[in-house]
Amino acid sequence: MKRTHDQPGAPDLVMLRAVSGNPGHPLPSETLGSLEESDKLHEACGVFGVFAPGEKVANLCYLGIYALQHRGQESAGICVSDGEQLRLQREMGLVAQVFSEESLAKLTGNLGLAHTRYSTTGSSQVTNAQPFLFEHGQLGPVAISHNGNLTNAQALRHSLFEEGYSFTTSSDTEVLAGLLSRTPGDNLELVLQRCLPRVLGAYSLGFLTRDSLVAARDELGLRPLCIGRLGELDAPGGDGYIIASESCALDVIGAQLVREVLPGEIVTIDSAGLHSARFGETRDPAMCSFEFIYFSRPDSVIQNRSLYEVRLAMGRRLAEESPVAGDVVIPLPDSGTPAAIGYAQASGIPFAEGMIKSRYINRTFIQPQQGMRDAGVRLKFNPMPHVLAGKRVVLVDDSIVRGSTSRQIVEALRRAGAAEVHMRVASPPIRFPCFMGIDIASRSELIAAERSAEEVGRIIGADSLEYLSLDGLRWALDSAPGQPGFCFACLDGIYPLQVPQQLEMDKLALEG
Repeated sequence: MKRTHDQPGAPDLVMLRAVSGNPGHPLPSETLGSLEESDKLHEACGVFGVFAPGEKVANLCYLGIYALQHRGQESAGICVSDGEQLRLQREMGLVAQVFSEESLAKLTGNLGLAHTRYSTTGSSQVTNAQPFLFEHGQLGPVAISHNGNLTNAQALRHSLFEEGYSFTTSSDTEVLAGLLSRTPGDNLELVLQRCLPRVLGAYSLGFLTRDSLVAARDELGLRPLCIGRLGELDAPGGDGYIIASESCALDVIGAQLVREVLPGEIVTIDSAGLHSARFGETRDPAMCSFEFIYFSRPDSVIQNRSLYEVRLAMGRRLAEESPVAGDVVIPLPDSGTPAAIGYAQASGIPFAEGMIKSRYINRTFIQPQQGMRDAGVRLKFNPMPHVLAGKRVVLVDDSIVRGSTSRQIVEALRRAGAAEVHMRVASPPIRFPCFMGIDIASRSELIAAERSAEEVGRIIGADSLEYLSLDGLRWALDSAPGQPGFCFACLDGIYPLQVPQQLEMDKLALEG
């Protein structure tokens, strides 16, 4: 064990491998009965920023975070600068619920920063919504948007509290803001170079000052962040720059992808153009593999890889590793669709849409009563008997976390007349918690933590269940074993950075 902080109350930190959970402990019934959104990994947010003099930046920000809505549905916010003052609007709800044409018209400026949130540290309340504004003695007002999770947030918060900092939120983003506000420097790049080496964990950051848009990414590059350009790429000055969590947000406003923000890089965009600087150590990158499996939209491009093509490859490799006699391949829509197409292509089994997904059921539908939660799954996914009746069905999904939805989907397919249901999962079993921005912090939540594929298959009621192997995932990602490039910690328990000793990090740990 390695202790890295001596402050009273600061947690011990250890490296690399997770401890075991509770072998054979059954999943609690309330976990097994939840709606689909609680049976998927959830990620920490979408970041979008614009530097575009002469453009309606608030409108561009609105479109950008609308395209990133899949990354967070709890709150949304936009902050703009006109060169003199920052104007901020942030509220709970989806992007379309938070903003109107009238409210956007009031957010006038030449540069803007936006955010859509799913909480991984700090509860879902408006005080934790982003962008978050803070005051810096030399720079004036600064807005920050954060995607990720700080693994040493409690230690840093304790240190700031001892120094007299008064916290108003329970978010690790305010911890970062507190550090920055107390770090001297006459420009934000210098402040970040002095401050960020103290911060551990995953962070893709956007900042807005009166006259600049700044982006920064942690040294491992765990969370995605890219740079786009409005106008022609080779035009002097162009029409402006964009920063975004995913390239799909560039497409919606007609911007072109330039490149990704590099791990450990600070990018400053102002009237002089784009400037790059480094901070901290140069380390082997460890991009979150679940960005490719599930989080990011399939029309995005990360590391020059089309996510759609990667997911097709996962499905093809899954068919080679785990063949089964079937009559039809269907996806769990929509996230399982590319892998299911790949599975059908490689297996020769016809692909069909066997279930229709309602796009109008969201996380707000979740009810405390078990019957209402079960009804929620039936509302969300409706099987088609004329496709399924009498068929040996191969059901392909991108991942299984708790197994709740998988069990109910299998039951629904059988009620629709499926003769057999064979589940194929286009990722390895998730056996370990994540501390880098995914809302899974306990092994007791994970159905595969201490169970074989056969045992999981029995729990969800499938005739068979098989996962993509870790080698198969590496193949689809074009990542050689033992080579840096990706984080597989939730799959193999090998963490690329320090994590809390107790390995049970509570996202509400900073409350109060």
